[in-house]
Amino acid sequence: MESKVLEQVAEELRTLGHPLRIKIIEFLRSGEKCVCEIIQFVGAEQSVVSKHMTILKKAGLVDCRKEGSRVIYWVRDPVVFEVCYLAQEFVSRRLAELMAMAQKYHAAR
Repeated sequence: MESKVLEQVAEELRTLGHPLRIKIIEFLRSGEKCVCEIIQFVGAEQSVVSKHMTILKKAGLVDCRKEGSRVIYWVRDPVVFEVCYLAQEFVSRRLAELMAMAQKYHAAR
């Protein structure tokens, strides 16, 4: 892969590297949501959610539109859901490996 492409991939992964942003992306899996719904779902302050939505939007992962006083967000490319799923799958497998190693260690003691 070209250096610039690798840098962009790393930047996108960094954007997804925050638990609240992943939670927001997963919430948007079911479709468009008003920012007020996102705030309620994640249980964070409006300013915190706004900061993370700005980061996600700047990275091109979400987009938004205004409907009166409401701001509606959605995921621009559903492939981001696959990325999140694969990351969760990787973590699950890694945790299973670590648990198996811990069990072997304790059994040997």
